[in-house]
Amino acid sequence: MTYKAYIDNIRTKTGKDPEYFQALAREKGLVKHAELLAWLKSDCGLGHGHANAMILYIQNPELARRKMRDDAKKEKTER
Repeated sequence: MTYKAYIDNIRTKTGKDPEYFQALAREKGLVKHAELLAWLKSDCGLGHGHANAMILYIQNPELARRKMRDDAKKEKTER
């Protein structure tokens, strides 16, 4: 599964964009991987893989956006 697919599935399941989770994590003062993982799994209902994908977005949004763009380009060329 691509990174973009993980993020798209999270949007579909929760109706929330990554920016929502990023802002909420900041508001709660969550920064460490372990605390973000526990919160996303318990409070937000994400599975382990989806939570890890969201953690990348929360901790490094530039890299996450670049990965989503790269995945979108690959999807277009594979069609």
